[in-house]
Order: sequence, then structure tokens, then C-alpha cells
Amino acid sequence: MSAKMGRPTDNPKTEVIKIRATKDDREKLLFCCEKLGKTQYEVVMEGINKVYQKAKK
Repeated sequence: MSAKMGRPTDNPKTEVIKIRATKDDREKLLFCCEKLGKTQYEVVMEGINKVYQKAKK
């Protein structure tokens, strides 16, 4: 199977972040994904951006 073809991105995602979480934390993430219709990546990035904006103040 070949690599996925498409337009190159202006902002490639080359960094890998791994976390350890409790079962409860994982269930909360999956609940948010289902309710909001977003991917795990989108929910996590929204949280990171929210905390980042708060920290900048």
C-alpha cells in the first residue's frame, strides 16, 4: 500500500505526543468527541489552545 497522496500541507504535523491517562480520562475524551462530533486530535488541540490563551494573559 502506498503513502496517502494529496496536496502538501503548509503546517505538517511531524511531532508525536504520547500521554498516560486514567480510564476515566479516556472515557471523558471519547465522550467529548462523540458529543461534539470532533476527533480526539481536535478535542485535545482545542484544550491546548484554550489553556495557552489563558496562560498568555
